[in-house]
Amino acid sequence: MSIATSLTADDLRTLIRGYADALAAHRETINRLNVYPVPDGDTGTNMALTLASVVAELDGADSDLDSTCQAISHGSLMGARGNSGVILSQILRGLSAEFRAAPVIDGAAFATALDAAATAAYGAVMKPVEGTILTVVRVAAEGGGAAADAGSDLLGVLEAAHASGTDALARTPEMLQVLADAGVVDSGGTGLMLMFDVALNIVSGRPIPEAAEDPAGASAEFLDAFDAAHGDGSHDGSLASLRYEVMYFLEAPDEAVPGFKDVWSTLGDSIVVVGGDGIWNCHIHTDDIGATIDAAVDIGRPRSIRVTDLLEEVEEERWVREAVPMNPEPATTHDPVPCAVVAVSVGDGIRRIFHSLGVQVIVTGGQTMNPSTAQLLEAVEAAPADDVVLLPNNKNIIPVAEQVDAMTTKNVRVVPTRGVAEGFASLLAYDPEGTAASNADAMSEAAAHVVAGELTRAVRDSSSDAGPISEGDWLGIARDGIISINPDLSEAASALLARIVSDDHEIVTIIEGEGATPAATRHLEVWVHDNRPGCEVEVHHGGQPLYPYLFGIE
Repeated sequence: MSIATSLTADDLRTLIRGYADALAAHRETINRLNVYPVPDGDTGTNMALTLASVVAELDGADSDLDSTCQAISHGSLMGARGNSGVILSQILRGLSAEFRAAPVIDGAAFATALDAAATAAYGAVMKPVEGTILTVVRVAAEGGGAAADAGSDLLGVLEAAHASGTDALARTPEMLQVLADAGVVDSGGTGLMLMFDVALNIVSGRPIPEAAEDPAGASAEFLDAFDAAHGDGSHDGSLASLRYEVMYFLEAPDEAVPGFKDVWSTLGDSIVVVGGDGIWNCHIHTDDIGATIDAAVDIGRPRSIRVTDLLEEVEEERWVREAVPMNPEPATTHDPVPCAVVAVSVGDGIRRIFHSLGVQVIVTGGQTMNPSTAQLLEAVEAAPADDVVLLPNNKNIIPVAEQVDAMTTKNVRVVPTRGVAEGFASLLAYDPEGTAASNADAMSEAAAHVVAGELTRAVRDSSSDAGPISEGDWLGIARDGIISINPDLSEAASALLARIVSDDHEIVTIIEGEGATPAATRHLEVWVHDNRPGCEVEVHHGGQPLYPYLFGIE
């Protein structure tokens, strides 16, 4: 094929669609690299979903250059997922702004656009950290700029940017100890380099690398660069300890945003606030969920709030996104009642139990794929009552649920259930003839008497107050963190029960999920009978993914 000397609007659309396809193909490779700063969902998944939003925006836009660039900019802002997706959106917005203004997108224009993209990416992050996607885009822009200054054409600029970015990516472990310890490179930078691969394919026909099985990289060229760059030099950087990722869109006047950023700077890190003209995409890692949302309420209106617990396993997010719709799921048709209940849950058995206990509408959601305020609002509006009680059944969803009352004419109260077992217990106090306020009080009191626990599997080596964790270990988790660690499922579960079940308790509810076995369930029943003889055991099929056992102790 002939070598292209410039890019057209059609080329840009092909580039975005090709980049989206490449991210989808390489998603799991990128996900396996995801160790910094904390697992805020899967980097590959977040970047792929961000590009999918851009493609959807392009599909509805005119094909001229101006409309194409507007679609790339708006689609990336509104579709950004996770820290990596928000930074990627700024890179795409920086590129598209320069492309839109350029008379022709040749080598010089592409180099200028790369520089603008790097500036936008750094400008969006309040506390930039080197050894991340930021480093990769900056060094790639420097390489492309040097080539343009030397008179290189579009292909030369792209090749120089690709070579510089690949070298920077290989050196990211020298900048962050957590990457060096894991023996990997930065996941966001890896995803970014695919954009250059696709651009080179469009300009010169150079093949796009296939997804690699080895998570160290995506091509032999990369592996060679990694081996050459990764020596015994000193390293900086450490794993962040902030527990929650909070994201939302903020409708607020532009002049109020600097003060908002100042407030957020005291609440956490990995802070990204991007946008303009009254709409902002906001991202933070924090230990204070409520304060980060209150800061938005003080100056405007937050919407599509998403909260993720960064210490929980990230695999559930992928399961929920790929396998389960987030739309409200009504029970069989109900006659109108004075007060209805909306519950958040995942698992066919758990949904059936909730329906049997009187829940009218269920919203599917999990530990790291929390429904947004809009989805909870839709469920509330679908409920056959003017008074509605919301059961979030997850500590991350509680602050999101508490925003719904202000968005509807219905009377909404939140019972702050932190797990399925608390949700079940709360419904024993539910009175469909009561009010939202009276039910919330009674149901909250009933839920407070439950001690909850859960069993899940470690997806990577780590450490905890309970001891070192190896990938594949079973983890027993209570409200105050990890309690037990054991390679044997039954032993980990019984060790958890030993900590959370006392002689004063009367009922142990065991909810079986995917991965539960008859032998393990029987082992737990026998353990309770032998060690807590005053307790009765109830076993229910829940069907929840990734948590073979949930426990409720009353």
